[in-house]
Amino acid sequence: MASRLNPYITFAGDARQALEFYKEVFGGTLNLNTYAEFGQKDGPLADKIMHGMLEAPNGFTLMCADTPTDDHKPGNNISVSLSGDDDAELRGYWEKLSDGAHVTVPLEKQMWGDVFGMCTDRFGITWMVNIAGQGG
Repeated sequence: MASRLNPYITFAGDARQALEFYKEVFGGTLNLNTYAEFGQKDGPLADKIMHGMLEAPNGFTLMCADTPTDDHKPGNNISVSLSGDDDAELRGYWEKLSDGAHVTVPLEKQMWGDVFGMCTDRFGITWMVNIAGQGG
């Protein structure tokens, strides 16, 4: 799989509705994963979206999630996602993006089995890097 660059939008509980709307707009395939599917079966987030992805037939990709915290700020809720399975390429991007950045999630294996990291670069842009199938 080639590396992919796309927006990642967080919502305050209505990511499912937003993604269903965007699917009506752009068409395509919608995949939704809840927090319950990844071990958080109890609590207020269980049926909320931990990760959703819309892949439209024209090549557009949109990723979304419900934020697990109360710090949702519309207008400041979009990140950039870099994902794929080329470990060396994506780690190279991570090293450069995280240099001088505030790292909120170190690049390491996550509960869904991929290697993932998140940082806010020196310009205030939040980046998420996900390396599929690497298991760290």
